[in-house]
Amino acid sequence: MHSVLDAFDAFRDYIGSIAYEALALALLCHAMKIVARTRSWRNIVGCAYPDAEVRWRTILGAYLAGVGVNAIVPARGGDLLKLFLVKRRVEGATYPTLAATLLVETIFDVTMATVLLVWALSAGVLPGRDVLPDLPEIDWLYLFQHPRVAAVVGVVALVAALVLAVVARPKVEAFRDRVSQGFAVLRPPTRYLRLVVPWQALDWTFRLATVYFFLRAFGLHASVENAFRVQVTQSLSTILPLTPGGLGTEQALLVYVFRGDAPTAAVLSFSVGMRIVFITVNVLLGFAAIALMLRTLRWRRAVEAEVPAEP
Repeated sequence: MHSVLDAFDAFRDYIGSIAYEALALALLCHAMKIVARTRSWRNIVGCAYPDAEVRWRTILGAYLAGVGVNAIVPARGGDLLKLFLVKRRVEGATYPTLAATLLVETIFDVTMATVLLVWALSAGVLPGRDVLPDLPEIDWLYLFQHPRVAAVVGVVALVAALVLAVVARPKVEAFRDRVSQGFAVLRPPTRYLRLVVPWQALDWTFRLATVYFFLRAFGLHASVENAFRVQVTQSLSTILPLTPGGLGTEQALLVYVFRGDAPTAAVLSFSVGMRIVFITVNVLLGFAAIALMLRTLRWRRAVEAEVPAEP
């Protein structure tokens, strides 16, 4: 918390030097990223339910509502809201199938994130195990510092998964069919390459462009390499979403990856400033979408009232 407060102080000191034209371009790229992202998800859901009407505006509204909630609630609670809103608008939709479509949506993301992570490790961009103990703000650092505890947690999780699989065996067949339906866009693979990959490649292009213009807006050196650095830290900070948007972890990693290239205050200003802008925009758009789709802002009550009814 002390580190986060220091970062906010640094941002406050840099407000007057923000390049607002570059900031506007960053927001434009962020908006185009959302358009590309929702188009790809719409195609995935459309392939899962070929006989139903899957409107892009439904997917767009659900996605905006989800990112709006995720911006302020940890543990990605907004993802459940996404599924809830789409299920209400797509005839015959079920939660297992829709959840599977979200998994399909991450295939390209995991591939790109892995490529960037390999690059960052080979280039020495990320901290090694000898440096990690000096970065206490990283919220998943505890598992690295206590490998025995991490091993116990892993074993317990594995045993729990096996027990759950045995208990739920009678329902596994129907569940498997519904999950398989969510992967329909992969059959044949050429359909995935045609309907999903181009949109997600565009999504990543605008994602990196957004970071590039944020770097310019906050006076840091804007380059493709630095955009890659920032994207790697953002991906790592949300591995375990213990805080909204990985707040705290992202700042600690950014200070390290920009060591020697920019003052710590400038890096913290950039990181917090970008996060504040993202949170503000996502919350405003997200709760506007919730109000339009649910006719109320009490989304928790609506979800809790209907989700348990899923057969």
